[in-house]
Amino acid sequence: MRTIGLLGGMSWESSIEYERLINTEVRRRLGGTHSASLVIRSYDFATIEALQQAGDWDAAGALLATDARRLVDAGAEILVLCTNTMHRVAATITAAVDVPFLHLADVTARAVLEAGIERVGLLGTRYTMEQPFLRERLAEHGLTVIVPDEPDRTLVHDIIFEELVQGRLLDASRRAYLEVIERLVDRGAGGIIAGCTEIELLVGADDLADIAGTAGSTGIAGTAGSTGIAWFPTTRLHALAAVDAALAPDPPPA
Repeated sequence: MRTIGLLGGMSWESSIEYERLINTEVRRRLGGTHSASLVIRSYDFATIEALQQAGDWDAAGALLATDARRLVDAGAEILVLCTNTMHRVAATITAAVDVPFLHLADVTARAVLEAGIERVGLLGTRYTMEQPFLRERLAEHGLTVIVPDEPDRTLVHDIIFEELVQGRLLDASRRAYLEVIERLVDRGAGGIIAGCTEIELLVGADDLADIAGTAGSTGIAGTAGSTGIAWFPTTRLHALAAVDAALAPDPPPA
């Protein structure tokens, strides 16, 4: 088993979900008392949020790249960045290390294409929805990506930062998200990418059951389900891909 390095703590609810999913899947596959081999860097999220708000992506990238090297020095053989938004600085991180970096967008795009979908909606922070770093990476795989119109983008972003990263899961916010999703479906989205870990804590595939769309797929690693619209939870997809890489006979390419 290869050691996975997690750059997390953005927020810690996100990191814990990655750890839970990875360890649960390793135990499922290997049985017994097995769990994942992990090294973790968890941040004070307020520091990261301040850099995001200031638009100081260079400083954020330098910080994460430095800690990525530290994870490699500590034994990480694969790197996973436990956040969608901070993939804005993925190139800075990959330039700093010589071990495989599992890009969340590549993993997600494969799942969307395996589900037979080409036009997909993207939810996330304002940075993820409005800046091109994730949308363009998804588009490189042949996907058409749409994001909510205003004021829906503001609503999605504000719920993430004012509620979800603080551990607050409100039914009213879940209903509001489902209304946003329905409007994306009305614009032709065949599936929805949950492009923020904390969104997955609030909304699940079962919540989408009454939304008309592409029936028969949850979007989770291409498995069939009963929801009305395909759902692609990036954290789960990313975590399972990390386990695939850690347990594969041959190491993934750097």
